[in-house]
Amino acid sequence: MGLGGCIVLIGAGAVLAFATDWQVDTVNIDLVGWIMMIVGVIGVFVYASVLRRRRMVVPPATTVVPDDDRRMM
Repeated sequence: MGLGGCIVLIGAGAVLAFATDWQVDTVNIDLVGWIMMIVGVIGVFVYASVLRRRRMVVPPATTVVPDDDRRMM
């Protein structure tokens, strides 16, 4: 799931938790909204940590030339 999907989960969860007054006998809509928001926030943190690992700059390996080879040239 990408960053956009996580933001959509947070937004839809907030709408279910705070902006609706639906009453269903078998499902607590407020709890479903809170769960969606928590999953969205966890997804944002996971996405950010994966993105940080991808952007980590690794310096290129340098070759070491022994002093003896330089004298022969």
